[in-house]
Amino acid sequence: MNLDTEVKMQKAMETLDNKLLSIRAGRANPAMLQGLMVDYYGTLTPINSICNITVPEARQLFIKPFDRSALKNIEKAINESNIGIAPSNNGEVIILTVPELTEDRRKEYAKQAKSLGEEAKITLRNIRQEDNDKIKKAELPEDEEKLYLEDVQDLINKYNKIVDDKIKEKEEELMRI
Repeated sequence: MNLDTEVKMQKAMETLDNKLLSIRAGRANPAMLQGLMVDYYGTLTPINSICNITVPEARQLFIKPFDRSALKNIEKAINESNIGIAPSNNGEVIILTVPELTEDRRKEYAKQAKSLGEEAKITLRNIRQEDNDKIKKAELPEDEEKLYLEDVQDLINKYNKIVDDKIKEKEEELMRI
C-alpha cells in the first residue's frame, strides 16, 4: 500500500513542478507556453509539437512554426492564453518579449505560487484519505493498522515539507530583482 501511495505523491510533486514552471520570473522560458493548445487544421495541438521555441536573449522567446500557415493560429492562441505578453509576428517567427516584472506583479505571482502549493497539499491529503480508507477496510490487526496509518502520515508530512520548500524557493526566485 505504501509504495503506491508514494508513487501518487511523487506524481503530485511532478504536477506542482510543471505548474510552477509556467509562472514566469521575468525571464523568457519555453515552459511559459507549456500546455498552450493551438488550433492546427481543426485540431487542438500542443504548441511545442508544431514549432520550435527558442530563447535568443534572456527576455525573448522566438516561436518558429514548422508550417508557416500556422502563424496566425499560434498568435491567436497566445493572445487568448492570458500569459500577459503581446506576440509580434514578422511573417517568419512570433516574438514574445517578456517585460520586466513590477513589484506588484511579483507579489501576484508569489500568491499564485502559494495557491498552487495549497492545491498540491489538497491533492496529498486526498491521497492520504484514500489510503487510510483502504487500510481501515483491510481489517488488519489493530497494531498493524496503526503502523500503516502512521506510515501514511509520515509520508504526507515529508511531502508537505517538500511542497513548502518548493513554494518558498519559487517565491524567492520571483522576488529577486
